[in-house]
Amino acid sequence: MPKILLVEDNELNRDMLSRRLERRGIQVLIAMDGHQGVAIAQAESPDLILMDMSLPVLDGWTATRQLKALPTTQSIPIIALTAHAMTGDQEKCLAAGCDDYDTKPVEFDRLLGKIESLLGKGVAP
Repeated sequence: MPKILLVEDNELNRDMLSRRLERRGIQVLIAMDGHQGVAIAQAESPDLILMDMSLPVLDGWTATRQLKALPTTQSIPIIALTAHAMTGDQEKCLAAGCDDYDTKPVEFDRLLGKIESLLGKGVAP
C-alpha cells in the first residue's frame, strides 16, 4: 500500500483528497503546514508528498527545499499542488525541488496519473 503525505492547510481540500486517495488503497498522512510536513516526512518516510505551496508557518517552496536537502528525504517525489497557475509558477515549483506540478482545483484523474508515474506502479481503481 503506497503511503502519501498530504501537506495542505485547507480543510476542504484535505478532506476531499485524502478520502479519494484512501478509496484507491493509499495510506494518507496529513500535515497542515510546511513545518509539520517536513517533520512527518522525516519520521514516516512516505512514498510521495503532495505539497501545497501556500502554507502557514513554512511555505511549500521552503519545505520542499528543506526536504530535498536532507539525505533521508531527498529521494521522496514531491508534487506541488497550487492555485498559482501563472506563467513561471511551474518553473518556480520545479526549481524549489518539486518533481511535478498540478494546479488547483485538483482534477483527480490527472493527479492520480502523476502519482502513478512517480511511484512507478499502478494505484488500485
